[in-house]
Amino acid sequence: MAITLYRLEGCPYCEKVVARLDDLGLDFESVWVEGMHSLRNEVRRVSGQRGVPVLVDDQAGVTMAESDRINEYLDATYGAKRAAADAEAA
Repeated sequence: MAITLYRLEGCPYCEKVVARLDDLGLDFESVWVEGMHSLRNEVRRVSGQRGVPVLVDDQAGVTMAESDRINEYLDATYGAKRAAADAEAA
């Protein structure tokens, strides 16, 4: 899977990113993390910190945190591709 989202159940910031991924029609893998920060070692391993959401885009070599930054990245990287695909389909 090219896009992986580290997320926490019930996290509104994570859901914001999920909504954008869905809007853009992107496939992604969810990795559910522990509620306690001290137990989020996998998130720390990939991003250097324990907060969520964290998006890993293997195809682009990008790892980032913070929902607004992630959504801006998704729009800039995949939004234009989606618009072009929609235009071709019309």
